[in-house]
Amino acid sequence: MSSYVLAVFALAGALIAQAVAAGLATELFLRKGRSPLARRSWLALAVGSLLLALHHGYALELALSTGLHDLRQALLSAVAALLVALAVSGFRRLA
Repeated sequence: MSSYVLAVFALAGALIAQAVAAGLATELFLRKGRSPLARRSWLALAVGSLLLALHHGYALELALSTGLHDLRQALLSAVAALLVALAVSGFRRLA
């Protein structure tokens, strides 16, 4: 498997993981009965995750349309996005 294919799969995985994290954080922001500080924190996490998902999408589009890719950056993005999604999922269980 070439570095290009690995980078595309890593970026696609990062995009999906960030979208899941944003969805979970948005769900917790929309729940009633939370303190305003907790709701603002969930909103900030949701917006940040959405922006990172948008960044991963742009990087994926660049790789697919031009062939330009950076395997190291794609793999780091995928690992970071997966860890954020796992953290949000864990925080969701605590909330």
